[in-house]
Amino acid sequence: MKQFLVATLLSLSLSGCAFNSIFINYPSQIAPIKAQLNSPTTTNSYLQFDDKLSGADGLLYAQEAGRVAQLEGDFEASKSYYAKAVAAYEKFDDKAVLSASDLGATASSLFINDNVIPYRGPGFERIMLHQYQALNYLFSGDAQGALVEVRRSNELQSLEQSRYQKSQKSVQSMANGTIDNEMDRLANAAGATTSSFLNAYSYYTTGLLYELLGQPNDAFIDYRKAAQITPNNPYLQQDLVRLAQQLSMPQYDEFKRRWGEAKTASKQQGQVVILLERGFVPEKQSLTVPFTINGNWQTASLATYFPNRMATKPGEITGLGTVLTTAPIASIDALAITALKEDLPATLFRQAARVYAKSEMTKSVQSKSKQRNNEIDAVAIAMQIFNVVSEQADRRSWLTLPRQAQIARKYVSSGSYQIALDQRAPQSIEVQSGKTTLIWIIDTGNYTRFYSIII
Repeated sequence: MKQFLVATLLSLSLSGCAFNSIFINYPSQIAPIKAQLNSPTTTNSYLQFDDKLSGADGLLYAQEAGRVAQLEGDFEASKSYYAKAVAAYEKFDDKAVLSASDLGATASSLFINDNVIPYRGPGFERIMLHQYQALNYLFSGDAQGALVEVRRSNELQSLEQSRYQKSQKSVQSMANGTIDNEMDRLANAAGATTSSFLNAYSYYTTGLLYELLGQPNDAFIDYRKAAQITPNNPYLQQDLVRLAQQLSMPQYDEFKRRWGEAKTASKQQGQVVILLERGFVPEKQSLTVPFTINGNWQTASLATYFPNRMATKPGEITGLGTVLTTAPIASIDALAITALKEDLPATLFRQAARVYAKSEMTKSVQSKSKQRNNEIDAVAIAMQIFNVVSEQADRRSWLTLPRQAQIARKYVSSGSYQIALDQRAPQSIEVQSGKTTLIWIIDTGNYTRFYSIII
């Protein structure tokens, strides 16, 4: 048995598994990076991920590096990291047969923990990856490249929905009281969000790009999809009224009755569109339960989210005349909670298998000890310690994502403006008649970044 443990750990090191994720929780690894992002002196923080991109968690680190580069305004570096993450997802897609290293990692997870399994993000992370890549292209001046990415984002929302529906057949067969109770608790924590793969922020970004690039019909379709997910956003409602009028849609009369007359710009005005991202998505927490089997200590650890979701306040934009208040378009924290809920049955299935496997290992060692005239076997004691220490919940997730996304729109006269978020330091923007100034504001808590482009 001692030889088996040595062989297992050796196989993990040879397969490139990230030992940090196996024995040190992932949120604590990313905490220093997030702290740096709350400082105005951050430069090239994403380089800290470079030596981790080839390991089993390479996809996750590529997402984090791309996001950090993006927050720092290095859109070209961000594109490169995101491209690596996209390639990693596609590599997962192309695997019809598991490789020997994949099989080894899955088997090892029965004796270590789920962090051994190579990271493949939940569907909502993959969707946001393409959305953010689209913004990279847009702010780099490549509108057509941005369109390619938003179309891929839309396709993925449909694919993830189909994949999830197929998986429900196996989920139903594993249903029991424990699973149902935890899924209900996570559902309550997520609030009104019922699906992790339907993201109004992604649909809105897609619709916005379509509209700005002269494809109003496609824009209307995606705005309407966003409105089905987030029906109470007043700016989204006004977008639907305006485009329904512009395109002579049969829905125009209904939309006008519900949401008022369409607002349009005068010849001297330009449009300001604001994408506001606030905070960081919450970290997964660990729920650990100790117990004994046949007198031997075991633990079971599951990743979870605590139910006390923080309220995210609307942004107040000053400097454009009257105060412009942003409205939520998507709660990324709710998407993350819902994604964990959707994966819970499979996670519990692996947990049960791991508890059984570790228990059988311990029994086998103790049986051999009795055959040696009840000698105290140090390996048996070490086995119990190893079982407890190695049981770590899988807390990996893309932690530099925002907690919530909000939007706002306003028509203003052409000229220069000094705008500010929540009375913080003002930023200069330009507005041109007949054009749109897109402002992307990322508020990480103690520091706010502004990026703008005229389209």
